[in-house]
Amino acid sequence: MYLWEKEDWPHFVWDNRKIDEVLILLRHRQGRLLGMAETLGFDVKSPVVLEAMTADIIKSSEIEGIRLNPDDVRSSVAWQLGIDRIGVPSADRYIEGVVDVMFDAVHNYDKPLSQDRLFDWHYALFPNPNPLAHITVGNWRHGEETMQVVSGRYGKEKVHYEAPPSSAVPQMMADLLQWINDTDFDPVLKAAVAHLWFVTIHPFSDGNGRLARTITDMLLAKADATPYRFYSMSAQIALERQEYYEMLEQTQKGSLDITQWIVWFVRMVDKAIESSMETISRTLSKASFWENNRHIAMNERQTKMINLLWDGFEGKLTTSKWAKINKCSTDTALRDIQDLVGKGILVRTDAGGRSTGYELVK
Repeated sequence: MYLWEKEDWPHFVWDNRKIDEVLILLRHRQGRLLGMAETLGFDVKSPVVLEAMTADIIKSSEIEGIRLNPDDVRSSVAWQLGIDRIGVPSADRYIEGVVDVMFDAVHNYDKPLSQDRLFDWHYALFPNPNPLAHITVGNWRHGEETMQVVSGRYGKEKVHYEAPPSSAVPQMMADLLQWINDTDFDPVLKAAVAHLWFVTIHPFSDGNGRLARTITDMLLAKADATPYRFYSMSAQIALERQEYYEMLEQTQKGSLDITQWIVWFVRMVDKAIESSMETISRTLSKASFWENNRHIAMNERQTKMINLLWDGFEGKLTTSKWAKINKCSTDTALRDIQDLVGKGILVRTDAGGRSTGYELVK
C-alpha cells in the first residue's frame, strides 16, 4: 500500500523533536552562509551565484538522464543574472526553458504556486515534445493507463512505485497547492514535505522530478529570503542519487509518519550549504590572491593555469599537463612554470625529473 492509498492521506505526521534537532543545526549553518554572502562584493558574489545556479540546472536534468552543455547553461544563467553582458542565452530551447523556470521559481518565491504557473513550467521543459512519446504537455496527466516508476530491462522490470489514478490528480494537486500557499510553516520543512507530496502524486506524464526540485528551490529561496542561490540542492541530490531514490521508495511504501524522510532531506540541505561555504571560502581566497599579485606580470597561459589550480585542478600539476592543457611545447610549459616559481607564485612539491609537481603558494 502506497502513501496515497492510506486512509488519512495526505495528513502527514512527524516527530517534532527529531526534526527540530536537525533544523537547529541547519539554521545555524544557513545563518553563517547568508552572513558570509552579505560580506561578498559583487565581483565575488556573482561567480558564486552563477556556479550554484548553473550546477542546480545541470544536475537536476542529469538526475533524469538528461545531459546539458555546461557552457550553454552557464551562458544563459549569466545573461539572466546580468553579470556577464557578453553572455547570451543558449540557442537550445530546452536550456532556455529550464533556465527560465529556475529564475521564475527563485526570483518570484513569494508569489503563489498555482496550477497555471506549474503548467507554464511544464511547457518550458518540453518545448519540442516527441509525438511518439505520448507526453501531455502543460496539463495534468490523463488516461486510464497506470503511471508507474520502473527500472530494469523489458520483461524483467521492477516496479518501484505506482502513482494515483489520473482522475484523482486535479483534486490532489489542488490540495497540495493550497497547503503550499496558505500554511504557515518553516519553509525548509515545507520544502521537504512538498517535494515528497508532489512526486507521490506524480501529476505530469513526465518531468515530475525536475519540477519537484524546482518547487524545492522556490521554497528554499523563501527560507533564505533571497532570490540568489548560493547552494544547489539538486547537485547534492545528484551526489546521493541512489540514496535519494531508495529513501523516496521506502517512504512512499511506508506510513504517513515521514520523520525519516524529513530528517534525510534537511541533512541534504545542510550538506549543500556546507559545500557552498567551502566554495565561497575558496572564491574569497582566490580573489585575495589576485589582489595581492595584481602587479605581477603573467601571460595568458599562466593566468589560465592559476585559475584552474584555484578552481579545483585534479591531480598533480606537471610540465606535461601544462603543455597538454595549453597546447604548447613542454619547453614553453617549463619556462612558464619556472617563471612563476621565480616570482613566488608556484613551488615544487617534489624534486627532479618529468614527474616534478608544482602547487600554488597560498
